[in-house]
Amino acid sequence: MLRFAHFNFNVLDLDRSLKFYAEALELAPVRTKEAGDGSFKLVYLGDGETGFELELTWLKDRAEPYDLGECEFHLAFVTDRYDELHKRHEAMGCICFENTAMGIYFIEDPDGYWIEIIPSRG
Repeated sequence: MLRFAHFNFNVLDLDRSLKFYAEALELAPVRTKEAGDGSFKLVYLGDGETGFELELTWLKDRAEPYDLGECEFHLAFVTDRYDELHKRHEAMGCICFENTAMGIYFIEDPDGYWIEIIPSRG
């Protein structure tokens, strides 16, 4: 067997990121792991529907934002609530790119990671 387990984003402010993912995408922690010495914390977020998880990694000694290079990667979500989420993301001010011809858009999290929102196509 070979299957996806999780994808990782390193975050600078864990509380800010947890709030963003709860508000923007309704993701909730499903498990956490902390180093005994407090040097890092991992929080795995789930969507409540699939087994896929987004791992947020917080490093205690990290002070500067992460260099995401040219940001030529992203996480994608498919939704049957596209219009509802678009309005929410618009109100949050987190839409960073929209391709109306393709019917998709991207939001940006507090650390600069892009997340694609795709409507389910019936």
